[in-house]
Amino acid sequence: MIYIYIVILGIYMLLYIVSRREEGGNPFCKMASYILRKRQKIFHKLSAGKQNWKKDLQERQLGSKLKTLKPSTAMTVQIKEYYLSQYSVILMVVFAGVLVCLAAWASAHSSSLLTDGSYIKRNSYGDGDIPIELAAQIEGEEEEIFQYIVEERKYTQKEAEVLYQQAAAVLPEVIRGDNDRLEDVRYDLELMTRIDGYPFELSWESSNYSLVNTDGTIDNTDLEEGEVVMLTAHFGYEQWTWDHQIYAQVNPAVYTHKEMVRNKLEELLHIQEERTADTQSMILPDNVESEPIIWREIIEDGSGYLMMLVLLAAGVLYWGKGREIDRQLEQRKKELLLDYPEIVNKLSLYMGAGMTIRNAFVKMGEDYKKQQKERRRYVYEEILITCYELQSGRSEKEAYDHFGRRCQVQAYMKLSTLLSQNIRKGSNDLLYILRQEADNAFAERKNMAKKLGEEAGTKLLLPMMMMLCIVMVIIMIPAYFSFMM
Repeated sequence: MIYIYIVILGIYMLLYIVSRREEGGNPFCKMASYILRKRQKIFHKLSAGKQNWKKDLQERQLGSKLKTLKPSTAMTVQIKEYYLSQYSVILMVVFAGVLVCLAAWASAHSSSLLTDGSYIKRNSYGDGDIPIELAAQIEGEEEEIFQYIVEERKYTQKEAEVLYQQAAAVLPEVIRGDNDRLEDVRYDLELMTRIDGYPFELSWESSNYSLVNTDGTIDNTDLEEGEVVMLTAHFGYEQWTWDHQIYAQVNPAVYTHKEMVRNKLEELLHIQEERTADTQSMILPDNVESEPIIWREIIEDGSGYLMMLVLLAAGVLYWGKGREIDRQLEQRKKELLLDYPEIVNKLSLYMGAGMTIRNAFVKMGEDYKKQQKERRRYVYEEILITCYELQSGRSEKEAYDHFGRRCQVQAYMKLSTLLSQNIRKGSNDLLYILRQEADNAFAERKNMAKKLGEEAGTKLLLPMMMMLCIVMVIIMIPAYFSFMM
């Protein structure tokens, strides 16, 4: 995995170098600008003489959504800013993820115990054994994996004698396996060659190998009645040995070629362990039956999975960014509907005071400019654009029609139609119609507020149910325990 991380970082370094002259506030924005420019250039080359209607449709749909949210900014500018934001976020997430994965890889490989391919430094007296996972490779054979323990430095004869007494006392309990007691053995025993916490090498003898073998397995399929088998445990440590008699049952094993190779390797490991027990490092065997052995330490490197999570997170962020536009459009629609009664009421109020429709729009736009920094409202932004169109010489009818189409809400389209018809045909009933529309709009707003309240209550239903369950558990558990007592 380290090579993948290095390649990704190299790509980032190359992007940083070639994008230094691009516009942007930080390196990721510059890289995003460079990628976007190259992407557009490649796309134009590939689509020369062709019309990619799918991409054009996507661009128009995206531009329409962005233009609806920010009508005062050009569509091409908003599309470029959108893609720059998307690309810069993805680049930032992947870069941070690669750094985290690289740190995880370095942390996993910095604790390696195998040096120069053959040396494992052992602990001093009392520091405990060193567990290590090794992989052995012989030419022509499958790679073998070992969960091995490198022992600490050795004890003196007096210390070993004390440890033997302790090990002999716990041995019957340790070897019984799944059996309740050694006097009633029905399952395999665990005749291990080592006992955790003790430095002894154990070997076993059985008084009846047809029933109990030295590896702990038993063969009691043809046994008609119980039979006692005496097992002798030989404790070996350095040049000292002790014998201890107990009961056990084991079954002979049939080894495959793979198991024989593994046993040979394990035996060689034990031999090397004994030969180098008093040295600073344990030298691993270099060949078996004239075949060379290639040792490799197995290191748990979870950085690859972490990299997959990083890429998944980047994809989710990209998808979520696209969904954010739809959520903003939905929020804009709700805001426009909530502001509609206010707009109609202001129009009827200003026209009742003697203003024309044009002056009413200008008045609302000027009032909004004074408080524009405090809070941005979508409908007033559209009103400002309508005022700018009127100032640029566009006819009132076209300006009001554009106002309704930009709002993309049925109520505003209806209002723009009323205003356009009044300009085209003239009507003395417009003020009366606007007042009626204001009353209807306030009624609709009340209904909308009621609907929003019901939706909020529905969203709170799940937390309320969870709280109810918690309260029931808090009440029932003490009652249950008091009843049991």
